[in-house]
Amino acid sequence: MQKASSYPFALTADRYAWFVLLAVYLASVAAPFNQFKVPPILPMIMERFGINLSQGGSLMSTVALTGLLLALPAGLIVQKLGSRTSGLIALGCLAGGAVLGALSPTFGVLALSRVIEGIGIGLMGVIAPATIAQWFPPQRQGAAMGIWATWVPVGSILMYNLAPRFSLAYGWQSVWWGGAAFTLLAALLYAWLVRQPPQSEPQKGAAQSSLSFRKALANREIWLLGAAFACFNFVMVSIGTYYPTFLHEVRGYPLPQASFLSSIATLVVLFSAPAAGWLSDRLNSRRLLIALPFLAIAILLLFPFRVQGMGIVLLMSIQGLLIGALPTATFAAAPEVMRKPQWAGLGLAVVLFGQYFGQLTGPLVFGELVVRFDWFLAGLMLIPASLLGFASAWNVRVR
Repeated sequence: MQKASSYPFALTADRYAWFVLLAVYLASVAAPFNQFKVPPILPMIMERFGINLSQGGSLMSTVALTGLLLALPAGLIVQKLGSRTSGLIALGCLAGGAVLGALSPTFGVLALSRVIEGIGIGLMGVIAPATIAQWFPPQRQGAAMGIWATWVPVGSILMYNLAPRFSLAYGWQSVWWGGAAFTLLAALLYAWLVRQPPQSEPQKGAAQSSLSFRKALANREIWLLGAAFACFNFVMVSIGTYYPTFLHEVRGYPLPQASFLSSIATLVVLFSAPAAGWLSDRLNSRRLLIALPFLAIAILLLFPFRVQGMGIVLLMSIQGLLIGALPTATFAAAPEVMRKPQWAGLGLAVVLFGQYFGQLTGPLVFGELVVRFDWFLAGLMLIPASLLGFASAWNVRVR
């Protein structure tokens, strides 16, 4: 154990771990804060660069493609460079991409900026839980991970509600400058607070042979889990990317109100995600909370482009209950389906691979479906993906 004086504020390592969590949490929030700045103001981006709905959706898919390519290598990067250095690189990519995006003269440059941001977003999804695991012993990791699990809802809620107001007042570039400024502040705090953990033991299994990794990747259950999570992201990111645009262009809501209505589901997640974790333990079942929400989502897809008024609020609230339960149970199940504890990280990487695959393909496919058909039919065409997610999740052998 290191001396308390080796940390700021003369704290013991156990107490200082919470300051590390604060820095990691804000750095994590910077990722969705930048990732989700496109959907709330997509109509303005489309008008500025003269692009169609499908091309606009590619600004989200580009980030997902980068994350998809980084999902498996990211663990090796963190292992080699350490959490502090790799975290600062991730934040540097986020801030640099945001600055380039704000200065973009063409759509091509804006798309390139999203690739750079995607590198930071992809890395942060691996760096954050790895850092938390280093600082918190197993008996205290649950609470820390539970707090960290709200990073995506918080970041996206902030952006969905701030972006329309800033863009209307100061132009769309102000949203990108705001993302860069927030990320820079998070990076400064991260550089100051994140230190080497008090007891850095070599990672068990770090020198595993390629044969061992092949055995880990041959695990049928983790790929079924990853496939289910891909289906979940395919459906929900498609709806989340375009729903503000639908409410603005079809229902006639002002952009700020359209974005707020779309963010209601994410607000509910702040409560439903921790509740789902508690319920999963009480029921002693991960599979039920992963599989059954897919059936409910399939039914809900009948309504997003039909309901109006308070029906939108009710629909988004129910959706928030579902999208809080499924990811929470999925990430809890991933370590359990791997045969050895040292393979848990690789299992998480497979789940993230599925996540980014769904985020990549969903907006591209759904945007094209809307262009070729209409909003309602495009929504119906997402139902098979939800049913495929149910089938994949139900066949995972996990409690």
